[in-house]
Amino acid sequence: MSRDDLSVRERAVLFALLSEANKVSNPELEKLIGFRLVGEERRKLNKRLVESEKSGRTFAHELSDAGWRWCAEELAEGPGGRGSRLERAHYLVFGVFARFMTASGLSLADVVSRTSLSRPDAGEAMDVAMRVEVGYQALAPASGEFVKLRELRLRLADITRGDLDSALAVMFTTQRINLIPQENQQALSAADRESALRIGGEYKHLISIE
Repeated sequence: MSRDDLSVRERAVLFALLSEANKVSNPELEKLIGFRLVGEERRKLNKRLVESEKSGRTFAHELSDAGWRWCAEELAEGPGGRGSRLERAHYLVFGVFARFMTASGLSLADVVSRTSLSRPDAGEAMDVAMRVEVGYQALAPASGEFVKLRELRLRLADITRGDLDSALAVMFTTQRINLIPQENQQALSAADRESALRIGGEYKHLISIE
């Protein structure tokens, strides 16, 4: 699939999924951009850029790793021969963001995170962040050592998954914590995979705090 064979609708789907940075059901997608990803358009994007799974009676979609890369490259692509004046103007604005990220040393994942899904108020976020730091200190043999997210989740089991994920995403994007994937994927248990946090199209299994 080349960069130029995507329709305006297909690019709209990709950017909508980017904005949410998580799974988006077809009804939610319709609220965002006015249509659902179905039929040939879904099958086309599923070949490379979007992962879809049946959720109840409808599909839910999220960007694949390749989809994240496509979005990052598209931001810097420029207006080129876009079909409408409005579309060309949008791509000019995309270029501003791409240049800002390059100059700031930021990746797209640093700018777009799962915090767009659930944002507790400032007091709650600070409380959860403090709990994360205290929980990590109780688990880690030394500062900067990696521990499993599964173990941290067990220690903070009274915090909802959504609140904890949001706090971890904010702490990661503000560089208060480091999150990485498990290098040996075969060593992951089912519980390790379930406890992973997906940021920037990548599942993170380990956490460290300096």
